[in-house]
Amino acid sequence: MAERLRRFIERSEDALRRPARTAEALETIAVLVGAAALVLGFLISLMLFWGAQLSISGPGSIGVYAAIGGGIVAVIAFVLGRVAVRPQREASKEQSAGEDAAGEDTAEVRLRWYDLIAISAAYGAVAVLGWLGIAQLLELSFIGAPVYAFPGAVLVGVAFALTAYIAFLGAAALTPLSLSLALAIFLVIGAFASMLESTDPDWWRDNLSALGMASNQAAPAFNFTLIISGVIVTTIARYATAGLPVGTALQRRRRTQVRAGLVLVGVLLACVGVFPVDRFFLVHNTVATGMAVIYAVVVCALPWLLPTLPRVFFGVGYIFVAVIILLGVFFATGYYNLTAVELIAGILIFTWIILFLRTAGAASASQNASPRSQESASTRANQASESRNFT
Repeated sequence: MAERLRRFIERSEDALRRPARTAEALETIAVLVGAAALVLGFLISLMLFWGAQLSISGPGSIGVYAAIGGGIVAVIAFVLGRVAVRPQREASKEQSAGEDAAGEDTAEVRLRWYDLIAISAAYGAVAVLGWLGIAQLLELSFIGAPVYAFPGAVLVGVAFALTAYIAFLGAAALTPLSLSLALAIFLVIGAFASMLESTDPDWWRDNLSALGMASNQAAPAFNFTLIISGVIVTTIARYATAGLPVGTALQRRRRTQVRAGLVLVGVLLACVGVFPVDRFFLVHNTVATGMAVIYAVVVCALPWLLPTLPRVFFGVGYIFVAVIILLGVFFATGYYNLTAVELIAGILIFTWIILFLRTAGAASASQNASPRSQESASTRANQASESRNFT
């Protein structure tokens, strides 16, 4: 038993010294971060809950405490995850500094400070909204059940541990795919939370932007979701286009044009949240319409700008644009209201962005693997020839 404990401590110390060396080291340190969150969450909660009888959800409940604390823990764990992989990022930067690759090197597409703030805020918001939703679900399952100090502290500690573990690994293994998944989860949770918090039960009769009006209690959550999502879209735009191989100045310029279009979509999305419809009617409608127009332009121009992408993907983009135009016709004729049009159009646009990210990543991997495959085949042929000559 003592020998096993000693080996575990040695592996933990090695993981802490070089956390980004292997996936096993990252997993080990993620478990340690989660364990630390469990212990601290339990001890602090036990002191705060001692002698009290709490409800599951509602003001001053264990659910609110776990949600707010979980959001803070998620942000801290995310920062620790980025710090853990910093040596690996620096090594990759040095390795790629002298490469003349078909795509861009990793240094050019590393996350900026505002990217990290937005992504960490998204992780924190998902933790807050997620634990609030779970608490409300448990309240409906255990109607009137009280929560005592010790089991409440244990539950909070477990919630903090799970949040820290997921946020740490999400930050340490941040990839374009995981970033797009985080964006999708954040958008879904933020949208549903805004709808549930709305103080106007008939908001859907007007438009989706009614959730962001100052008179609506859901306005902060709705506008915050749009702003953070816009920043994440700009990050995804750089990631999605960075690895695309370019051999000429024209190809590089076309790739930059695609990136600029996607970045503009993200900026306009953030502006939709910055300028609520009740206070900035003209600006709000302009940026919302401009986002849809820019998206349609990028989709239609993509076969000429990035002709190496699969034709099936181009066809999917055309179908999405056609559906959005059809929805606009339905709204103009009174068949659909604006809320339905905005919801479906938003889902299609973000689905296309995620598909573009995956398609561009697959194309980049294929293009980068081809020269290596040819080099490997040439090496094998040379080795066979040398073997025959030696024989």
